[in-house]
Amino acid sequence: MADWAPVVIGVLLFVLLSPGLLFELPGTRRGMEFGSMRTNGKAVFIHTVIFFAIFSILILALRVHIYTG
Repeated sequence: MADWAPVVIGVLLFVLLSPGLLFELPGTRRGMEFGSMRTNGKAVFIHTVIFFAIFSILILALRVHIYTG
């Protein structure tokens, strides 16, 4: 049996936290923009930190597992 939780959670967080898709923090023109479809270096860094924090909490602290088979 394979543990699919890191793969599934990683893909979902990657799609949801892509800068400019749902929100961009910090925005190009404002502090926070929604659906701008633009990005900058600061936003990429902030979204990477948010991704790592949520992913670490779900996988390491809460020990989420998804088994197949």
